[in-house]
Amino acid sequence: MLELLTDPHAWVALLTLTLLEIVLGIDNVIFISVLAQRLPAAQRQRAARLGLALALLTRVALLGMLFWLSGLTATLFSVLGHAVSARDLILFGGGLFLMAKATTEIHATLEEAGEREAPTHEGQSRFWSVVAQIGLIDVVFSLDSVITAIGLARNLSIMVAAIVISIAVMMVAADVIGRFVDRHPTLKMLALSFLILIGFALVAEALGLTVPKGYIYFAMAFATTVELLNLRLRSRHRAD
Repeated sequence: MLELLTDPHAWVALLTLTLLEIVLGIDNVIFISVLAQRLPAAQRQRAARLGLALALLTRVALLGMLFWLSGLTATLFSVLGHAVSARDLILFGGGLFLMAKATTEIHATLEEAGEREAPTHEGQSRFWSVVAQIGLIDVVFSLDSVITAIGLARNLSIMVAAIVISIAVMMVAADVIGRFVDRHPTLKMLALSFLILIGFALVAEALGLTVPKGYIYFAMAFATTVELLNLRLRSRHRAD
């Protein structure tokens, strides 16, 4: 362990992997931030942090199950000549869940016309329902994250350290993104649209159609930049 602290290659691997883990965690942060908006304001930060803590536990657990993880790519059966693995089934189910959840949230947002439901005695059960949904989709998002970690680093300590650091950064980011989305409802619709896009990409990957992540992240960054410019323009018009 002490040898890693003095090895420059280990530090480069840690930095590179941490940055990649943060980038791969963007979709997870968006999902958590959107789901947290369904809760009373006092519970949102707690739900986001619990969700990311679940993501941390899921990823570290998967790293400790490398043999099981490698078996996920083994062919279970074939459909029209396409080999289907357990990983494909997880990605397919996760993608469908994301698209269904995002569509439901868009419908609910439009129906509520921006009005939030008043907290009721069911608030605590709703809180744990949100946390459970976050935990469920964490498994899907963790697959890409852990597979990337295994591909870039061969030392378990470096992989775990990178994941812990990235989750800590995302905890801060989730709070900031959540508050910003809460102040600007149009950004929530944009975030939900991103989730549909990510869900579609997961389903496509499960079917053997690779959609480069760079394209998805570029589209998300471009759309977000345009929306931020629109927000800036609207704020200037209100000031005038």
